[in-house]
Amino acid sequence: MNKNDLVAAVADSSGLSKTDAAKAVDAVLDSITGSLKGGSEVRLVGFGTFSVAARKATTGRNPRTGETIQIKASNQPKFKAGKALKDAVN
Repeated sequence: MNKNDLVAAVADSSGLSKTDAAKAVDAVLDSITGSLKGGSEVRLVGFGTFSVAARKATTGRNPRTGETIQIKASNQPKFKAGKALKDAVN
């Protein structure tokens, strides 16, 4: 399922137009992104938790040349599925 499929599914299940459903999906995604940027986590009970994990700087190796390179520290988004989502999938 891609974003267009998600918008169509939201429109069908909620009775909204596709334009309104697209705005709703974009608003949800923007809200989650904004919270993660601010350092907060987003908990959707029954669905899962979005959070940010700090990744330390490491030394890597360029596979093409074998040269040693420095990999910068970065923040990585994480998602941990909730119990209801796990149960629905299994």
